[in-house]
Amino acid sequence: MDELFAGAAAHGACVLSATVARAYLDLNRDPSELDPEMFEERLPHVMAGSARVQAGLGAIPRISGDGQVIYRQKLTAADAARRIAAIHAPYHAKLEALIAEAKALFGCAVLIDCHSMPSSARGAHQPDIVLGDRFGAACHPSVMALAEATLRRQGYRVARNAPFAGGHTTQTYGRPAQRTHALQIEINRALYLDERTLERTKGFARVHADMSRLAEALAAAALHKSLA
Repeated sequence: MDELFAGAAAHGACVLSATVARAYLDLNRDPSELDPEMFEERLPHVMAGSARVQAGLGAIPRISGDGQVIYRQKLTAADAARRIAAIHAPYHAKLEALIAEAKALFGCAVLIDCHSMPSSARGAHQPDIVLGDRFGAACHPSVMALAEATLRRQGYRVARNAPFAGGHTTQTYGRPAQRTHALQIEINRALYLDERTLERTKGFARVHADMSRLAEALAAAALHKSLA
């Protein structure tokens, strides 16, 4: 995903990329979304009742994307604390700083949270791309409308908020009343790679170019003037 969206930098965007797999630590989860059953000790202040935790997909996932159990034995609380302190905390601190910098420069910030989805998530006649704004709570309607219109002109089938409406990042930073607008984008992996081998297909170049054009459209729209 970082390579697909790398072209956004040419249009003035800051591109912040995760450096670890989501199976190790999911940066799109609240750090307290941990499954107590995965750990040797009792964990304080966890959101064990979270739907994502119950599904095995907490900040430290219990299962992989294809439903396989990841760990043979229980983890320690110290291990979880180390992962969160070394990776989750600095990532979100940097993201907060970039948002504050954008707001200081332009009067508002627009965050595009980029993810991929397996082709199995689509089902029959499902979209190529899913845009999530927490059902209107995370960004101004004009941001969603511009992104959707741009992607549809490029030939993609686009859906809003189904089956993905936005995760921790969109929910945390999407504050339209505070001039911070967050939109999640999920791209079907079958558009650009072989999901079995993870090798790029010929579609990679097209998606890469189209995501650069999406960034160009967002930049050219002067959203900082209309949303500030």
